[in-house]
Amino acid sequence: MNIMRKVSIIAVTAVASCMLAVAVVPSAEAADSGTVTSSRSFPKVQVVRKDLLSESASTSVDNDTNWGGVESLNVPVTKSKAEKEAEAAKKKAEEEAKAQAEAAAKAEAEAQSQAASRSEQRDSLYDAVPDTNTATTDTTGTTDTGTSDGTSTGTTGTATVPSSASGSALASYATQFVGSPYVAGGNTPSGWDCSGFVQYVYAQFGISLPHYSGAQAAVGTAVASIADAQPGDILANETHAAIYIGNGLVVNALNPYQGTQITGLSVFTSGYSIRRVL
Repeated sequence: MNIMRKVSIIAVTAVASCMLAVAVVPSAEAADSGTVTSSRSFPKVQVVRKDLLSESASTSVDNDTNWGGVESLNVPVTKSKAEKEAEAAKKKAEEEAKAQAEAAAKAEAEAQSQAASRSEQRDSLYDAVPDTNTATTDTTGTTDTGTSDGTSTGTTGTATVPSSASGSALASYATQFVGSPYVAGGNTPSGWDCSGFVQYVYAQFGISLPHYSGAQAAVGTAVASIADAQPGDILANETHAAIYIGNGLVVNALNPYQGTQITGLSVFTSGYSIRRVL
């Protein structure tokens, strides 16, 4: 029994040795075909990946990475139609705002220039017109009734009428009412229109005039030109009337916004008559 067991062990050992020899030693056919075997050139992966279809991404780049110059390419920036329209609308709004600001500044400058011009005109007037108020008669009484013939029974407030009835005296007297209000159809210091102002001033010197500029353009005697005009002369046409005070200036009632002012002859937008009454 023991002998049989030993024989079996020896037989099994021999078979195993033969099989090992066959696995290790290549066959002559394999050697002749030039088969090349190699060992594994990469490390063995110990962790099994389950997300085989997910995309790999790198979050770091080496400083010396060479991208072939693509990072320095000058790629033009394109804009959508909506962006272009928005920029155009913004630019247009800025241009309109700038134009409005320039127009407002220009209007303010013109207003200041006109105010300075009026001030200079007043100063030149007071220097040019002689002072005839050394001997005056104070006029006090009731409010002017504003009769159509130009007579007055009223007060002139602080205004005084010169005792001498001359054109220069009348012009000087008229300038005392600069700043008085304008009222259409009026002919008193509380409010008058252009012809009502002329009518009132002449009434204080005892001269009755019609309350209409076109009619005032025909009173007295005609003066040939403004070069021959004298202080106290009437300048009038169908739409406006004023009293000449010299140096190309007139005193006149303009409108509800400006009242009675000293201005140049440009207030007459068309031709006018020059009439001498005193």
